Amino acid sequence: MARITLKGNPFRTNGDLPAVGATAPDFTLVNGDMQAVSLVDFAGKRKVLSTVPSLDTAVCAASTRQFNERATSMDDTVVLVVSADLPMAQKRFCETEGIENVVPLSMVRSKRFAKDYGVLVQDGPLEGFCARSVIVLDADNKVVHCQLVEEVAEEPDYDAALAVLA
Repeated sequence: MARITLKGNPFRTNGDLPAVGATAPDFTLVNGDMQAVSLVDFAGKRKVLSTVPSLDTAVCAASTRQFNERATSMDDTVVLVVSADLPMAQKRFCETEGIENVVPLSMVRSKRFAKDYGVLVQDGPLEGFCARSVIVLDADNKVVHCQLVEEVAEEPDYDAALAVLA
């Protein structure tokens, strides 16, 4: 269980991020077309998993825009932004913002992803949402980098996350 804060107020996640070197847990999430998507759908690609509470917040939107911009130069890599938002809202956000280089995925049907990845917020105002994190997987789904952002109102360390893909 990890401790994080929102504007200085402490709360907890359900566990810890997967360890570097571990095989990432499989998942089933929902894309903007209401289709089930799993880790196997991105086989052979490196994956950047950016978990955010909601794309309808300034920091989550900013980090999604930042990954969208940086993704244009990452070969054989897909950026997956996971949140508790409805798939239709995620799709609308990406269309409105011109975001084409990330794949928004929703945990609307199940919180299993958040539980398995240790990012499910357990208490406080964000209970039931994802904590902000970045988990980078190689093409074989091995964890090569992870960061739990301790202050939810702050952006992740993009440079550290993407340096492992260089």
